[in-house]
Amino acid sequence: MSDVEFIPNVFRSGFELTDLSWVPWSEPGRVGVEHHVLWAPDAEQNEDSVGLLLRFPPGAHGDFHEHLGYELMLVLDGVLDHSDGPSYAKGDLIVEAPGTRHQMSSATGCTVLAIRTRPAAARTPDRPIRPVGDAVPAQA
Repeated sequence: MSDVEFIPNVFRSGFELTDLSWVPWSEPGRVGVEHHVLWAPDAEQNEDSVGLLLRFPPGAHGDFHEHLGYELMLVLDGVLDHSDGPSYAKGDLIVEAPGTRHQMSSATGCTVLAIRTRPAAARTPDRPIRPVGDAVPAQA
């Protein structure tokens, strides 16, 4: 990979982005999520951060996890559903602090830019969370 990756106009029907290579994210607790790696952690460079494009077809979901660093998510297309109840629509920017626990899903499908400053760790919910697939109107 070169030092610069250029993806023109990611807001053009962001759910499709058919010119990218999408890889199924096979990990316990994840169903249907695909990702395109922009950069990954690199032990040689002492780099823990990761930049991903995530694609959630309708009904797809991630695992329930805790962030060990910050996470920034920008919804490029569709609606992203948060386990604490809110839904976020195209153009919404979400920043979650270290210690945040959640499960992300999409009842209708979405594409998201996700940047983590440190890894996330799988957790078991210690409180009731929004069931995957329950649609809530996106925030205005």
